[in-house]
Amino acid sequence: MVAEVRILFEGYLSRPDAEDRTASTVGFARDEGVLIVVDPGLVPGQDAILRPLAELEVAPDAITDVVLSHHHPDHTLNAGLFPKARVHDHWAWYRDDLWIDREAEGFELSPSIRLIETPGHSAQDISTVVETADGAVVFTHLWWNAQKPAEDPYAPEPELLHENRARVLALPGLRTIVPGHGAPFEPGPDTPR
Repeated sequence: MVAEVRILFEGYLSRPDAEDRTASTVGFARDEGVLIVVDPGLVPGQDAILRPLAELEVAPDAITDVVLSHHHPDHTLNAGLFPKARVHDHWAWYRDDLWIDREAEGFELSPSIRLIETPGHSAQDISTVVETADGAVVFTHLWWNAQKPAEDPYAPEPELLHENRARVLALPGLRTIVPGHGAPFEPGPDTPR
């Protein structure tokens, strides 16, 4: 079986009709019985996540893992929709009353899905790398969307942001970047470095 990726909800920084609305891009990956939701954060109602999952014939109880790219509420708010899942962050995974310390770097959720440490937007950022038949897809908050920001105003160490962008862009077989608040994009010469 080859890993597959879907976008459950395409996020945004502010809606044209409501400047104070922000939503996370919420992703889904499946590989060898592992069902992962990435960044189930702010969306315009839980159905924005649950409906696309239902269309894939995946129940919330079937989700095995939830990955949080970082601990900002706009990427974590709906993690509780998946009560049987392990929840992953930069230094551990959690389920029920378990707290299992581990390094995120290289942690494999399946044969085709792994975590890498990519601090930049925050000091605790991680990215999810999914190897698909068409190449690598990376869920990351190193970019908010395809165009911005060139300089992240929240980055505690801007040079680290740029180093980790370069690291992601150099991944073998990179095909698609799924940013924190926008549509997936293929990196190119105009991608902020």
